[in-house]
Amino acid sequence: MPATPASTSGSTIAFIGGGNMASALIGGLVRAGRAPASILAIDPGAAARTKLQADFGVRTQPAADAALAGAGLVVWAVKPQLFTEAAAPCAAHASNALHLSVMAGIRSDAIARAMGLAPAAARIVRSMPNTPALIGRGIAGLFATPAVSAAERAEVEAVLAPTGQTLWVDREADLDAVTALSGSGPAYVFYWVEAMVAAAVEMGLSAEQGKRLALATFDGATALAAQSDEPVGTLRERVTSKGGTTFAALESMRGDGVAEAVVRAVRAAQRRAAELGDAFG
Repeated sequence: MPATPASTSGSTIAFIGGGNMASALIGGLVRAGRAPASILAIDPGAAARTKLQADFGVRTQPAADAALAGAGLVVWAVKPQLFTEAAAPCAAHASNALHLSVMAGIRSDAIARAMGLAPAAARIVRSMPNTPALIGRGIAGLFATPAVSAAERAEVEAVLAPTGQTLWVDREADLDAVTALSGSGPAYVFYWVEAMVAAAVEMGLSAEQGKRLALATFDGATALAAQSDEPVGTLRERVTSKGGTTFAALESMRGDGVAEAVVRAVRAAQRRAAELGDAFG
């Protein structure tokens, strides 16, 4: 009979993969007071291990072994295409752990199979973060399998807290929508900023001036929307005087079908997320 699952609060947290997202989470844990000796990072790359040791003082090793059995929480932070290879040596040691995945496209049933866990008993949380997590300004969509307790959900939230906000979804399939909206979303913002900078240059400003104006506008507008109880449509209308400059710009966008194009683009990302899940699963 499997051992009683250990609480993550008093045991090792093991990271499978030591890249940027793992570094963001490990750094947050250490800054929050977690003892570096209680964190284990497994990565075959010597450079990644050396950086984690130098930056945070955590334990590292190139491959999984019996040390993984002491982990109450295993965080999967490898590239999705490397998951099967990375999981093989972990299965013998991590069956009693709570599993947190920050991998795109690897579904909970695939993680359960790789770990030799019965789906009904598998304690797995899938997270879909985005790149602003690297500066503590991200948002991660979360889905938990039924076996994950409320206390374990809270522990996962505590691990992810340094990277930004969290949002739970009830259906695993909803993570494809999260991926399309917020996971891929920073690229949409960067794309829009690039276009605004190009317009700035066309109007005679420098690229640096255009970038500064565009970024400050996005930062201020999103902060205003986040602090307001009003719908974003109402905020938009307040900036838009009929016949004015904003009205002219928005009418041009409506004529070009910009809103419809955005919806089509996000839905395309959602479909691709589902396809990748099918492929990796």
